[in-house]
Amino acid sequence: MNLPFGMIALIVIGVLVYFGIAQRLLDRMRLTDKQAILFILAVIAGSFINIPIAQDPVNISLNVGGGLLPLLLCIYLFAKADETVERVRAVIAAGLVAVAIELGSVYLPHEPEEMFMDPKLIYGIAAGLIAYIAGRSRRSAFIGGVVGIIISDLIHVYKLIQAGTPGSSNIGGAGVFDVTVIAGLVAVLIAEVVGETREKLQGGPVLGPNRPEGLYEFSKELSDQRKVGKNRSDSNPNNKSLTDNHFEKDRGDSNE
Repeated sequence: MNLPFGMIALIVIGVLVYFGIAQRLLDRMRLTDKQAILFILAVIAGSFINIPIAQDPVNISLNVGGGLLPLLLCIYLFAKADETVERVRAVIAAGLVAVAIELGSVYLPHEPEEMFMDPKLIYGIAAGLIAYIAGRSRRSAFIGGVVGIIISDLIHVYKLIQAGTPGSSNIGGAGVFDVTVIAGLVAVLIAEVVGETREKLQGGPVLGPNRPEGLYEFSKELSDQRKVGKNRSDSNPNNKSLTDNHFEKDRGDSNE
């Protein structure tokens, strides 16, 4: 089938936008530009690699780009979380996403043609929304979206094995465009938009128990900066610390 030039150009632009957004979102999760780009390239390359896990009675495989690498990134982000509450929220988010996807598989139409949108987008967006609401921070939301989808895939495999029904399951089989990746990126995108909006409305980052929950991953760094500023101010009360000046400038800029 020959596609018109306009359609090809639209697809190319869409892909470029998709990967551009993906890199920005990965950056916001405290990865460097190089790490974000390397991860995206690895996911693209890994999309063509499937690792066989079992063949009888259910054919189970794990796609490197759409399943294994996102899971490894989740483990890394989980270990880098600043606070215990962030880890707890990530676990809760993953559980809620898995339950939601399982319910969706029961009540939504089984044939993609009967849905108003591609099932990958439906499940990915739904998982992303749930993951953000439960996880709140960027990292917790990403972990909840990705791990929740993988858990739902494992539940599907378990059902097939229990029923003794021959079948197949390729976890993350669509690679970089799989539900696992889409869910994680949607979750971070929502956290990014909500977190940035709340921060601007309040006039800058808030430290302490009243800070926006969407900014958990920056809490430790900001707290350390404020401690340094306080120590400098205590040693020389006539001069404000650079950190205090920085925060006041941010608030002034936001109020203008």
